[in-house]
Amino acid sequence: MTLKLTVTDIERITVRVPMTPRCEIWNAREVWQWCISEVVRLTTDAGIIGYGETLPHYTWGRVSDEAVARVKGHNAADFLGDDTLGAGLQMAIYDAVGKALGVPLYRLCNLPKVRDWVPISWWNIDFPPEALAEEAHDAQAKGYTAMKTKARPWWDVYEQVQAISNVTPEHFKIDMDWNQMLINASNAAPVLTELDRQPRTALYESPIFQRDVEGLRQLRQKITRPIALHFGDPPFPVVVRDEACDGFVIGGGISSVLKQGALAAQFDKPFFLQIVGAGLTTALSVQLGAVLPMAQWPAVNCLNNYADDLLTTPINIVGGYAQVPDAPGLGVEVDDEALARYKMQPPYELPRPKLLLSVAWPGNRVRHFANIQQCWTDAFNGSMPVQERGARMHARPDDGTPEWADLYARAAIAPVWSQSL
Repeated sequence: MTLKLTVTDIERITVRVPMTPRCEIWNAREVWQWCISEVVRLTTDAGIIGYGETLPHYTWGRVSDEAVARVKGHNAADFLGDDTLGAGLQMAIYDAVGKALGVPLYRLCNLPKVRDWVPISWWNIDFPPEALAEEAHDAQAKGYTAMKTKARPWWDVYEQVQAISNVTPEHFKIDMDWNQMLINASNAAPVLTELDRQPRTALYESPIFQRDVEGLRQLRQKITRPIALHFGDPPFPVVVRDEACDGFVIGGGISSVLKQGALAAQFDKPFFLQIVGAGLTTALSVQLGAVLPMAQWPAVNCLNNYADDLLTTPINIVGGYAQVPDAPGLGVEVDDEALARYKMQPPYELPRPKLLLSVAWPGNRVRHFANIQQCWTDAFNGSMPVQERGARMHARPDDGTPEWADLYARAAIAPVWSQSL
């Protein structure tokens, strides 16, 4: 019997998914557009429907009109492994083919299943310590035992870790991501060795410039926690040869993820999958984690940022692990009512929230910024203290006063030093 897998229709539905209240507040500085998701609904001639999801403002690949035209009218199975389709369309292809064959998506990867439960992490961008503590409390209530957050020089990282530690048991673990903002090994060594003393800290991601292979190698000799780098930077052979890290961050299209996962396994390097989105994306990550032996670190999908996962039944998370769905395809059911409720009209983007970002350090040192990119530039240029205790960012919306407007206008030209907020 010939399966009917000809793609007859591809619908792209852009939705604005609400974030949780704390994430709504603090994500506004940098990832305010993550609430926008393009859901792909693909239909075959047998009436099978496959779903996929793309965060158009944070994705390894957008779905193009050309990709849609290339797939329509053809056998969906012909496009398995084609990363050029973009995130949502590729996901929908796999979902539809899995449903047609009556098998979960992981069976389409041609690899043996190695686990029924995949480690998963709660994710937050950089939050103040008290907000991170509240997030950690919620994470435990939702079945998580690991949390990944951003470490930034405009926060007291020691206070952040302590705040989380105060509300969590010792088995709850924290992964810290600097996005290279410690810059070099001499900056990083005292910070990381101090954090090594905290029982909750588990992993350090990209603490210094990833290109600094020798610095990374030396840093590993001074600390007790593993260092994770984004796969491919530096090139994989260099990282393995020079022992620059303990494991990887892996993301991208399905073919790329499987290839990178296989290479990591050849050298016994653990990694975590970082594929960001709501329920559909998390389901894909869990399916891939089921067959990748070294996907042993908690996956980062950012599911917890959303007030709605767009699914009729949530993914089951217990004891820090997400259960691999055994239903065909992605193994989850999309909530079509939610898609209708959150459907967004073009243009599919939101204006940047107007915030004055003021960073204060002890001794009446305050620097005012008009956007988060200025903060990143200062950090990478070494123009702000490196993880100084007592650092704190204040995000202040327009209060309508002439003083706020004047300071914001000056900060938009260049960051402004002052002695007070």
